[in-house]
Amino acid sequence: MLSILHETPRWLAVNKTAGIAVERSPYGYPCVEDEVAAYLSQHHRNPYVGIVHRLDRPVSGVLLFAKKPSALKALHQVFRDRKVRKYYTALVEKEPAEAKGQLRHWLFKDLKNKRAVLYERPTKNALECRLDYQVVGKNPKGWKVEIELHTGKFHQIRAQLAAIGCPILGDEKYGATLPWLPDAIALHAHKLVWNDPYSGGEIVVEAPWVGK
Repeated sequence: MLSILHETPRWLAVNKTAGIAVERSPYGYPCVEDEVAAYLSQHHRNPYVGIVHRLDRPVSGVLLFAKKPSALKALHQVFRDRKVRKYYTALVEKEPAEAKGQLRHWLFKDLKNKRAVLYERPTKNALECRLDYQVVGKNPKGWKVEIELHTGKFHQIRAQLAAIGCPILGDEKYGATLPWLPDAIALHAHKLVWNDPYSGGEIVVEAPWVGK
């Protein structure tokens, strides 16, 4: 069921369920794009559904869709200019050596194996990636970490946390040994903050972590 966080005449924010793809695929898997189209078609014939950004299939949280081509163009520009502040929450298997800090690597997207490969120094075909993290608690399942993502690269958070010995629960691809929910990892995009390209006002969209 589609969980709507905020809607305007130009865009729609939803709380994506973990385990579901963002966009349509030739294999016909369930996807958020179809859910948004079905919702908008209740009020408009042949609604426009523009995917502003993406989350990995096993990740939950805030996801934006444009309702007009002009809005998609404007929001894409905001993301390209890195004027969106992106916040995530994760549960990791091990306690980080430092309670807070910044992680900086160079990331290569291994298309064959569909995983991110990290390097400590600039490397050919690898892109710089950065995030800030802070440990904010512990529960019986793992350590809770809050993250501000500065560069949105392929599997970045998953790979960078694994690189410091703290894989996300359920993320077997990056070395996790402890389980999480089916078809999901313990990573949630809990907040996006940006300035509206039309009004200039600050917009904050937050998503509760269902099933954490």
